[in-house]
Order: sequence, then structure tokens, then C-alpha cells
Amino acid sequence: MLIALNKPYGVLCQFTDADGRATLADHVAQKGVYAAGRLDQDSEGLLLLTDDGALAHRLTDPKHKQPKTYLAQVDGAITDEAIAALRRGVMLKDGPTLPAGAEHATEPDWLWPRDPPVRFRKAIPTSWLRITLREGRNRQVRRMTAAVGFPTLRLIRERIGPYDLGGLAPGAWRRVD
Repeated sequence: MLIALNKPYGVLCQFTDADGRATLADHVAQKGVYAAGRLDQDSEGLLLLTDDGALAHRLTDPKHKQPKTYLAQVDGAITDEAIAALRRGVMLKDGPTLPAGAEHATEPDWLWPRDPPVRFRKAIPTSWLRITLREGRNRQVRRMTAAVGFPTLRLIRERIGPYDLGGLAPGAWRRVD
């Protein structure tokens, strides 16, 4: 079984939490499934859940190179030079990243409001980019955009390999064939 969930902002990628924080159990009633990969608490979007360990491995193991595509709202008007640096790969504290697919984007009309909203600063614009990775380090997109001078304010995963959000509202899920 494979489930696509639109993980809301502020939800942990686990089914229980001793501190009473929001978890996947608040959104997915299906028993016996586990997250295939992770999204940090501050990130939103596509999370795949499965009861099939082999499938989870194929979806998450870097040697299978499932591309993961994110929409990122960044602080400032992102430059062509920053996009080019992301495409080449950037140096992080844990070593160089692989080259990423990166392009300017616009805020999509299907995007839901975030609760709480992203901070607004009158003097500093924000911009959007779409970035595709073939590796999965901890908070990698956030660290990459910061490394090129444009910290991430909002991060939404749109796609994992052939699977996408497909219009799911935050907290909604569907079985995938």
C-alpha cells in the first residue's frame, strides 16, 4: 500500500510524540504505514507512507536516485547567479552537494495559506524557486539556499519520483496505485 499525504506545516513525520506535538496520526487513520522519507516540522507537502519496506527503501535510498522536487520561497530576489550555483552544486559543512535542478518560479495559484504565515518585511522582497534534488541530506534545500545567500522562508515538496501532490489539501491523503 502506498499513501500520498500533504503534510501540513508544524506536523512531525512520526505517529507519536511524547510532548503532544502534532503528528501524522492527526491526519492519517490508516494503521501499519510508515513514512518513506522525512520532511522536517517546518516543511510542507508530499510525504509518502507505505507498509512495504522494500518500496520504502526504493523511494528513499540515494542509490535509487528518486528525484525530489521542492518549491521554495526565499528571502530576497533570487539571482541568476544563485540559481547557477545551485545547478553546479554548493559546498555545505558536510561536503559538496550534487548539482540540483533549479529554476525561477512564481507562487502557484494552487498554494494554500500557511498557518502561521511567513514573515513579511516591507523592505525585503521574497521570491520563489523550484529545486530538484537526487540526494537527501538533512534540511538540504534550506542549507543550499542559505549557502547562496537566500534563506528559505517556506518549503513545499511537490514531487517524489513519479508521485506528486495532485491537488491534495494540507492534511489530506489518498491511496496511490
